[in-house]
Amino acid sequence: MSGLRVGLDVGGTKTALRAADASGAVVADLVVPSGEWDAEPVERAARLILDVVAAALPGRRIDALAVGAQGLDAEPVARRLEAALAAAEVPHVVCVNDAALLVPAAGFAEGLGLVAGTGAIGVGRTADGHDFVTGGWGWVIGDEAGAAGLVREATRAALLAHDDGLPDDGLLGALTAAFGVADAERLARAVNDEPTMANWGPHAPAVFGAADAGSALAAEVVAAAATHLARLVDQLLARGAVGRHVVAGGSVIAGQPRLAEGLRERLAARHPELELVILREPPVAGALAIARRLADEA
Repeated sequence: MSGLRVGLDVGGTKTALRAADASGAVVADLVVPSGEWDAEPVERAARLILDVVAAALPGRRIDALAVGAQGLDAEPVARRLEAALAAAEVPHVVCVNDAALLVPAAGFAEGLGLVAGTGAIGVGRTADGHDFVTGGWGWVIGDEAGAAGLVREATRAALLAHDDGLPDDGLLGALTAAFGVADAERLARAVNDEPTMANWGPHAPAVFGAADAGSALAAEVVAAAATHLARLVDQLLARGAVGRHVVAGGSVIAGQPRLAEGLRERLAARHPELELVILREPPVAGALAIARRLADEA
């Protein structure tokens, strides 16, 4: 009896799994917490992945497994994770950065992927099949278009304006309300005392809400995030990424039209040959597409 084709999208906070049988029928489609996910050490990462698969598909044989995971930013790490999973008797395995799921999820064979969700990263593939990423340096020093990075930059902008003696244009008030604090000093404390994605990221909607309500500071933060995403595309192209579609996904860009339109405008100006596609399918669809291809080519 044929086994299953299984795709996983492993993010910093949740893991999505979708599995199909040889006929193409989906037999499992679920989302679970990622737990203490980290791509390294790969032996531990492999065990976390296998535990998710075993819990979702007890006793089922896996013919092909495709994993897109946060933190797989270097090919050697991805290859070691593949080896660790293959050692568990999964016959066909491929591991990629989670951003690499976007292009196949959109139905394209090639293209450039952008994630703007909790974090922000770009992924491309050269004509000779080499995968690489740009950005994704983390919410403390980078990820300017991710939820946590947007909150970091918005907080900096609001506090700088406060220290300049400028009246609040709506951004500071939006952030203090979002964090449940009374003033600028307490906002700084709330942000600094817990510098985590879990603390910062959920407050990103407040930045967009302030921009939509007329805050020039918030609008500048969102515009800078769009410019950052366009720069990731610049970097991907400069390093040899191929494709005429830019597929962007993640909770922030899919849910915030202001950021998506800002990126669209910048790409039209810099790279009019490229078409921006905002992914509406969950990225795990791309993982399942890769797993199906693996099984078909076996």
